[in-house]
Amino acid sequence: MKAFAPFPDAKRVSLPRLLRAIAAICAASLVTSAFAADKEVTIAYQDMMVPWRYAQQLDEAGKETGYKVSYRKFGGGGDVIRAMASGNVQLGEAGSSPVAAGLSQGLPIQLFWILDNINDAEALVVRDGSGVTSVAGLKGKRLGVPFVSTSHFHALLAIKKAGLADGDVKVLNMRPAEIAAAWARGDIDAAYVWNPVLTKIEANGKVVTTSGKIASQTGLATFDGFVVNSDWAKANPQFMTSFVKILAKGDADYRAHPDQWVGTTPQGKAIAEVSGGAPDEVKDSLALYQFPTPQEQMSDKWLGGGKNSGAAKSLLATAQFLKEQKTLQSTLPDYSVGVTDQYIKAAAAAK
Repeated sequence: MKAFAPFPDAKRVSLPRLLRAIAAICAASLVTSAFAADKEVTIAYQDMMVPWRYAQQLDEAGKETGYKVSYRKFGGGGDVIRAMASGNVQLGEAGSSPVAAGLSQGLPIQLFWILDNINDAEALVVRDGSGVTSVAGLKGKRLGVPFVSTSHFHALLAIKKAGLADGDVKVLNMRPAEIAAAWARGDIDAAYVWNPVLTKIEANGKVVTTSGKIASQTGLATFDGFVVNSDWAKANPQFMTSFVKILAKGDADYRAHPDQWVGTTPQGKAIAEVSGGAPDEVKDSLALYQFPTPQEQMSDKWLGGGKNSGAAKSLLATAQFLKEQKTLQSTLPDYSVGVTDQYIKAAAAAK
């Protein structure tokens, strides 16, 4: 190992000067370490196939901001919210249902970006040979669904709308990977889930309804969004602005050139690899979602408008329904406290 080089002209450096120099170096080292610690962030993600996966694989957030970005994959939005509550994650992907649950429990999180309007990307599938042809036919059957997820919310809503009472359907709490395994074993009769598992179970199953259909029937849409610890966001506004610009760029490129986002392109391969799906599933999976523009996100359709924002209304309806199902103990009177368009507006102004 190379020896440590002495101070220049070390024999002529007095002891006080030497001590001051050492103190200055130590102080600078401490400041640098603290700054480096401040410029670290952990982002939780799931297995949805969305355009953001390409920028995620390239670590555009780290390259653009200089932050050390760590990514952790979770099996469901409820797991993401719990990780954020523990302080181990600063930003995370979660559906409207777990976001509503987190806000209801008083967590300091803010929804700042609509990752996707779920539309038909989540669906209720019944197994071939089960004899089930409608939601009402699930009476006495076993349904697998990730609890406190957007799929859970719409599954319960569909069951209620079909006239079934509590307990008529045996609803089992399963993460997507567990659903795939249970389906393969024949342990469940139906499942409500998203890709890549959705495509796998459709191979020997039939879709009886989707989140898009349920939303059109009830007026209660579901979505996946990005949430952030509100205190961390306040301390790191430049990162938040840059991150939103990255998210918006990926969505815009997909909307403009959907033919370039397939399993044979770098974009499509990245989506498949990061999400854990197959490349040939990417094109059809992306087509099931809707990706709102920044202008739409800033409007009262989604994040703008305070209490009257579409996101706040959706979160309120979701929370109230989950309380009815005894998944939540209490709800908030207004969910706009956990919705912000601040960083989208900042990103738009920074162009």
